[in-house]
Amino acid sequence: MTIDAHQHFWFYDPERDTWITDEMAAIRRDFLPADLEPVLKENGIDGCVAVQADQSEAETLFLIKMAESYDIVRGVVGWADLRAENIYERLEAFSQYEEVKGFRHVAQAEPDDFLTRPDVIRGIRQLAAFDLTYDILIYPQQLKSALHLVRAVPEVKFVIDHLAKPRVSEQRINTWSNFMAEIARQPNVYCKLSGLVTEADWQNWSKKDFFPYLDAAFEHFGPDRLLFGSDWPVCLVAANYTQVKTLIEEYVIPWGEEVRAKVFGANAVDFYRL
Repeated sequence: MTIDAHQHFWFYDPERDTWITDEMAAIRRDFLPADLEPVLKENGIDGCVAVQADQSEAETLFLIKMAESYDIVRGVVGWADLRAENIYERLEAFSQYEEVKGFRHVAQAEPDDFLTRPDVIRGIRQLAAFDLTYDILIYPQQLKSALHLVRAVPEVKFVIDHLAKPRVSEQRINTWSNFMAEIARQPNVYCKLSGLVTEADWQNWSKKDFFPYLDAAFEHFGPDRLLFGSDWPVCLVAANYTQVKTLIEEYVIPWGEEVRAKVFGANAVDFYRL
């Protein structure tokens, strides 16, 4: 089974979706499973994991409905207020839906110490009781906090979204790589090979821009803890789906078919219990 471990759906709302800036006009419209279905088929992908883009429980219910209605949606990474006093009860309520595999918070929009805060750690720790995962969405300057989190909560499975958004356009790698190496020492942490094209020069990127970052990801995490993700439709501001898939597909050719099968499916099945 081939899996896209990271993509989004939405009914575009200009008041809610203010993160979609003028430069991202290409994605200022609705994106739904019916739009993605032919794209996945064209690219030989069997299914996907739908990840939250809005910070609301309504978003989680929306993604659950998409998963119930379309076979391509194999799992949901939703949102709940992990800082809430009643977070255990909220997770218990959502865990009744087999489509829900994990949760995420847009930590990249929070202060750099967000993931170290006691109420956040307490909430994330509750995920373990329901065998739910946590997607870490951060910028490189928040890697120190992420390292603190994954060390503090070894009982939860984590995945770093978009390689923590390294500054590909600036080719800044050393500090990012050092922190990623430390995070990868925790066996409960995986990493998504996703979201790279939007961290490069959108109009003028080339495949070689990404090689140092992919090299580091494979060196630190190894082929058993890396997941392909398209970040569709966000990727469309810089590349089409086939370009994103081909970038990772061509990179893993020297690793052989077994590793390709892991990165493009088996690891996602294992991590998200698909």
